[in-house]
Amino acid sequence: MTAKTVLIVDDESSIREMIAVALEMADYRVLEADNAQDAHAMVVDHQPDLLLLDWMMPGTSGIELARRLKREETTAEIPIIMLTAKGEEDNKIQGLEAGADDYITKPFSPRELVARLKAVLRRATPRGVEDPIEINGLLLDPVSHRVSAHGKALEMGPTEYRLLQFFMTHQERAYTRSQLLDQVWGGNVYVEERTVDVHIRRLRKALGNVHQSLIQTVRGTGYRFSARV
Repeated sequence: MTAKTVLIVDDESSIREMIAVALEMADYRVLEADNAQDAHAMVVDHQPDLLLLDWMMPGTSGIELARRLKREETTAEIPIIMLTAKGEEDNKIQGLEAGADDYITKPFSPRELVARLKAVLRRATPRGVEDPIEINGLLLDPVSHRVSAHGKALEMGPTEYRLLQFFMTHQERAYTRSQLLDQVWGGNVYVEERTVDVHIRRLRKALGNVHQSLIQTVRGTGYRFSARV
């Protein structure tokens, strides 16, 4: 199964390191940030599967970042576990009301943290989200990150894969280049809209003659994925 990505947000490097070691041993991919501003940029760019978010940080607090993420449409569904030394009942309630999915009080054992994290991820993963998608013999497997056409493996880069996965899960709708940049590249990536055209060409080439027509150019708008002729 593809490793889940966890973003650790804590201003104490020793805490981040301890958590990172525990998560990597449990086969998670780890990202780290030591402040809310960097964390928000990483969330937008990398779309992690879960945030471990420290309550008390210099500048913008963890609770403020949690509220902001839950307000924004593109990040509202990312689960959050709050990390804090505060154990009082009202602080727990405040954290949960801000949108946190769970709450763990320092000090905690790595085993407890990993167990809680797994439980939150199980609840947060919609049923069927990791199921293979098949359209006209084109098969995309989100678990193994493999694409095949009528049983033959297709080679493509990571950006082309993400683009294809987005299209296959959002069929029959036209998207502008700007919308595709936000959804596939992330809102904090500053690249030319014509970059989308380059990757569309690469994706069509990777799909080959049989399936490249699934990606349709919509004049005056952008692109659409459709199995209809």
